Amino acid sequence: MSIADISYVHSTKLAGYSQLLFFTSSLKKITKCIKNNSMSESISTCVKHVINNSPFINEMLIQQVISYSNLSRFIQPKVEQLYGSSVKHSAIVMAVRRYSEDLIANQSRTKREKINYEINMKTNIYDVNFVRSDVFVSRLSSLYDEVKMQKGDFLNVSIGSHEISLSVSDKFKDAVEEIIKGEEILHRKDNMVALTISFTGDFLQTPGILYMATRKLAWENINLTEIVSTMNELTFVIEKEDSIKAYDVLQSFFDEEI
Repeated sequence: MSIADISYVHSTKLAGYSQLLFFTSSLKKITKCIKNNSMSESISTCVKHVINNSPFINEMLIQQVISYSNLSRFIQPKVEQLYGSSVKHSAIVMAVRRYSEDLIANQSRTKREKINYEINMKTNIYDVNFVRSDVFVSRLSSLYDEVKMQKGDFLNVSIGSHEISLSVSDKFKDAVEEIIKGEEILHRKDNMVALTISFTGDFLQTPGILYMATRKLAWENINLTEIVSTMNELTFVIEKEDSIKAYDVLQSFFDEEI
């Protein structure tokens, strides 16, 4: 083999080795890019999960009253726990900012035509919960005979698989106690207030009304003892001391946000 031939073979091998190095380097870059994109999506999913599990954080992002940086630092331990390893603060900030923009945009898209509503407040409500029994169900008709809802009396009975809740005007408390005598009582309280919202208009076609209303009440630290809904009515049974605040919160919510 001549010297020229040896040089050609050597050059060919070097060229092949260089191409192999270039290919390996490119493959590493592509793999790293794919891995980084996958990690980014996973971090984003973890951030969404943490935010969605806290209605208060969700609300603050929509109202734009919270710092992305401070929030990211606050939720970082939970995000890292879900992700399974450490996560950069900057990556969480970016995920929070993007999700916040999505939440705000979605809030704007879900606004519909104005809903007509009326809020009625009933005071002096007696609320009792007990274990379900067929005996009580058979006695219930006698209570319906006494309560005159067309005259302003209040009565709601919710029969679940294992429990029964009953809310009624306080003046029928003695009659209720007679009917539930011998029943296993889980909870009872009087001097409650029932706020009933009656809807007309586009209520049925507007998603999330119950969720948004209860979120607003929770934001104001108002506890709900009972929630009752029908096709066009929504009733909250609450403590008397929370009734005025709850009325104002609901009225503001339906006037300004729906």
